[in-house]
Amino acid sequence: MIVVNTDYISGKELETLGLVKGSTVHSKNVGRDFMAGLKTLVGGEIKGYTEMMNEARTLATKRMVAEAEQLGADAVVNVRFTTSGIMQGAAEVIAYGTAVKYL
Repeated sequence: MIVVNTDYISGKELETLGLVKGSTVHSKNVGRDFMAGLKTLVGGEIKGYTEMMNEARTLATKRMVAEAEQLGADAVVNVRFTTSGIMQGAAEVIAYGTAVKYL
């Protein structure tokens, strides 16, 4: 499955199948939260949160691709990610795009 953030794939004529999306809600765990609190005292990257958000984006993308596969898509174009806070300590990551089939 080709996944791109452009609205086309070079050399391919596309038929639009529709919007596909995948999402997940991840929360901090006590260990990450404690370490993040310490890190805010000295500054710098909070690697535990970076890893958590990377895992969430990967899972949301996999779910989006699975939805596209159910439609018989060959690719997903114009892919975007969005993140929002759901409650204190939890964030939702959504991956969405347009499922397409090659003509």
